[in-house]
Amino acid sequence: MSPTSPNITKLLLEWRAGDAKALDRLMPLVYHELRRMADYYLRNERPGHTLQPSALVNEAYLRLVDHEGIDWQNRAHFFGVAAQAMRRILVDHARSRNYQKRGGAAQRVSLDEAATLSADRAGELIALDEALSELEKIDPRKSRIVEIRYFGGFSIEETAALLDVSTATVSRDWETAKAWLLRELSKTDPQ
Repeated sequence: MSPTSPNITKLLLEWRAGDAKALDRLMPLVYHELRRMADYYLRNERPGHTLQPSALVNEAYLRLVDHEGIDWQNRAHFFGVAAQAMRRILVDHARSRNYQKRGGAAQRVSLDEAATLSADRAGELIALDEALSELEKIDPRKSRIVEIRYFGGFSIEETAALLDVSTATVSRDWETAKAWLLRELSKTDPQ
């Protein structure tokens, strides 16, 4: 964990308590990590993608700030919510592109294949998002692990530290979640 982790948690708690200035002090501490997450999300996108990492960070920041009254617990909670916000932004963007250019027909794809997302594969991100939402209903921790690892780009060790669980738990849940998602994504579309 970063040496500023206690500071991040302290500032989150101050922000939660209503100290608006805590947010001003918090953002410089977390910006680098948010930018790294955005770079990770977008590195497999096609050249000239309309969302740039800084735009993704800025949009996520706006969504995080708009979370009035959220009960911020700690650094892990913050970055989990940030990863979820970035995921939602990319899915919304993909849905918009998909409906505009493809008539809204989403295709199903495996988690590994989704890593090479391009403009033609926006529907695959939507299918992954839907499957991940289903997994969250069944097992929130596994869903969070996928979100943090796949969408956030964190290692098993970093994920374990963020969630305050063992690396063995993260490894086991990661493998189980990938298998579950693969099964869900490989189901034929009923339409």
